[in-house]
Amino acid sequence: MLVKDAMSTKVETVAPNTTLQECARMMRRMDIGALPVWENGKLIGMVTDRDVCCRSVGDGRDPAAMTVREAMSSDVTSCFEDEDCIDAARLMQSKRLRRLAVLNRQKSMVGLLSVDDIARYSHDLAGEILEAASPWPH
Repeated sequence: MLVKDAMSTKVETVAPNTTLQECARMMRRMDIGALPVWENGKLIGMVTDRDVCCRSVGDGRDPAAMTVREAMSSDVTSCFEDEDCIDAARLMQSKRLRRLAVLNRQKSMVGLLSVDDIARYSHDLAGEILEAASPWPH
């Protein structure tokens, strides 16, 4: 199965100057754990619910005053929509990630591939990714 057959194509994004409080509200409203960060039509990062929690609240900072840019990861790992899901899953596993940005060959973002998307393809493969991504020793 190809990534494009498993990925989520309806992807919401957030601007880097958005407060973490508003970002968290967006995530709650959409029931998602990550948002790609867009600026001037380009993917510049990814912010996760873990970023919101650990990089603001965990550090004693005010999420109403802190921006997405301050908490996001700017090194976004991606795969291509025409790659095999197994290859994308192995990339997630090796990088200890739960989601990947999906690009077309023109390098425009066309979706997100999550562990949940992989689970619909293979429960065993999803389990391997989750085990690798776990912060606790195996």
